[in-house]
Amino acid sequence: MGLCRFKPLPSGRMGILWTLSTIRDAAIIEFGCMGHMLYSSTTLERTGVYDGARLYSTHIDETDIAFGDTNRLNRTIDNVIKEDSPKVIFIIPSSVPEITGIDIHAVCCELQSKYPDVLLLPFEYGGFDITQHRGIEETLLLLAKKIPVKIEKSKIPTFNIIGSCADLFRFQADTKEILRIMEGAFNMKPVCIMTSDTDIRDIENMGSAHINLILRREGLKTAEYLKDKFNTPYIFNRPYGIEGTMNWLNEISKILEIPLNNDFITNEKNILFKQFKPAIPSFRHLVRSHPDEAILSLGGHIDVVEGLISFGCNELSLTKGVCWCDSPHMGSEEIPYLEEDMWTEVVKSHKKGYLMASGEALAWFGHNTELQISNPDIKWRLHPYEPPFLGFRGAINLVNLWINDIKED
Repeated sequence: MGLCRFKPLPSGRMGILWTLSTIRDAAIIEFGCMGHMLYSSTTLERTGVYDGARLYSTHIDETDIAFGDTNRLNRTIDNVIKEDSPKVIFIIPSSVPEITGIDIHAVCCELQSKYPDVLLLPFEYGGFDITQHRGIEETLLLLAKKIPVKIEKSKIPTFNIIGSCADLFRFQADTKEILRIMEGAFNMKPVCIMTSDTDIRDIENMGSAHINLILRREGLKTAEYLKDKFNTPYIFNRPYGIEGTMNWLNEISKILEIPLNNDFITNEKNILFKQFKPAIPSFRHLVRSHPDEAILSLGGHIDVVEGLISFGCNELSLTKGVCWCDSPHMGSEEIPYLEEDMWTEVVKSHKKGYLMASGEALAWFGHNTELQISNPDIKWRLHPYEPPFLGFRGAINLVNLWINDIKED
């Protein structure tokens, strides 16, 4: 790993942890160094994860490493089951067992018969050669393969959300807006919110849903698997802006053959148009008379960046600036992945227009941190009640942020 001035690209282990940590009625045991999980638990609490899985670390020493001894893991599993009675124990490796080649799967297979009422579910991708996005993708897929049970569809239409994970900035607020819109537009309730607000029973019942709402491309493998297993259709999109949200809702309506609640939609649009009205002249003046200030530059998860480009450039006529994503495996010609030396130069040289990126990048170079759209964060996020970026309320929040950034300039 090369030297980094800022936080490096997180490993697959962190993607696994961010995905699993929010699941209630479960425990996570890391077969690794004691300090790892302590640091991770503090980081998760700062992001507002406080009611999820119980976190444990076995600690390992030189003897464990030299002889491949897994007795610490065996004892930890036994103790966690006796003390907490979780429904599932997720076992994740650290980089040391990955390097030494300890077979966590074999250990779990050997112990599973001893604990018939508790599922022992081991995960791979604990090494540094796997990025957080791959870790998230494989974790969502393994959860879908191992936990859902055979079940009939619910009598009234329901849905799952897949891909709401703790690594995304404002993941809780965006999910709450999705829930609000789905209830208002279709009178539909969720079965499982995978994984930001869920428990083991919710995951077990995922097959009863009538549609899966995929909020990030890491959930596409999971969606395909659930489509094959439970015949559940899915839609992949992050609904930004008025047009984007309406297109998203119309596609759901078409798939399920359920009409939209026009009263709800009309009311939402009327409210938004009233809230937008004072800002529209300022945006028009900006685009017409100061085009160099009407440029939107973005850095973050590729699906977030694409969604914000769609809203800002297509609906508000802003001009696309320099845009990049945070995964080397997801970059495209339009939204490439930039190494640290490249994106820092973009942020450092930014003078005019809107710049939305990680809190770390914006703070370091003295830009407006209210325009943060991605992690690493610089603040504590103890509650889930901040305004969203998705949906109807997300649209007015973004307009509010952008119009105030104009005034600050």
